[in-house]
Amino acid sequence: MQLPQFQVHAELENHHWWFLGRRALLRALLCAVCPPSKEKLLIDVGCGTGGNTAAFSRDYRCSGIDPIPEAIASARSRFPGIEFHQGYAPEDCLDLMRQADIVLLADVLEHVEDDFAMVSKILCSMKPGAHLLLMAPADPSLWSAHDRGFEHYRRYTIDRWRMLWEGLPVEERVVSYCNSRLYPLAKVARMIARIKGSALGPGDTDLSLPPLPLNRFFTKIFEGESRRLLSVLEGRGTPYRYGVSVLALLRRSEGDVVPRRRPEGVAVDARPWMDVG
Repeated sequence: MQLPQFQVHAELENHHWWFLGRRALLRALLCAVCPPSKEKLLIDVGCGTGGNTAAFSRDYRCSGIDPIPEAIASARSRFPGIEFHQGYAPEDCLDLMRQADIVLLADVLEHVEDDFAMVSKILCSMKPGAHLLLMAPADPSLWSAHDRGFEHYRRYTIDRWRMLWEGLPVEERVVSYCNSRLYPLAKVARMIARIKGSALGPGDTDLSLPPLPLNRFFTKIFEGESRRLLSVLEGRGTPYRYGVSVLALLRRSEGDVVPRRRPEGVAVDARPWMDVG
């Protein structure tokens, strides 16, 4: 992700329906498995410009880490009371990772060439009983200039998603697609973007702020999916079968994790965004 995308994030992440709805959905799941307490540590891996780290700091002790200097500079400037680190997780924050009760990777793994290596390293550094909450773009048919702008390596199917922790000592609490209710609109928007040959918003992204009433409406629709995901967590509901994103809430179990690279049987990502526009 380049500087224009970080600038778009910084401008929109406290106002745009996608950021607000995602944050509300994640908060509902986090509070269900780890009741808010300043004694609990949340590590926001790939924190970008810091919006999620700052929002969750109302509920937990939070620390954000990101390798991009401009992102961390923006986060520190916007949220001076929050702890931010420039570097890579887990290598550059091992002490914090070993203490963490929650590790969050919200739309990070699609930017990582070897996502198997990153997930296994993260789990290796976590203590048993801690939760790992992951979210990433879904459905390869939604590839568009937006993915090119964000330099995505992939959009996930649920089967490819589950491969990341297959055979590792984790308990699946929730694994589901999400941002499902607005999927038809996203599908149409991406089709228009492909026909147009460019993204629909600023900074080579599809992120633009709609009129306030529509923004509130979309926020409510997205965050309302938390009820179904909480029912999945409680063992009463069924996951969404499609969506713009995939989500996983995992609990680290006892047992050693050996960091591993992408298995030979898993194809190298084709990065279809390179052929868009």
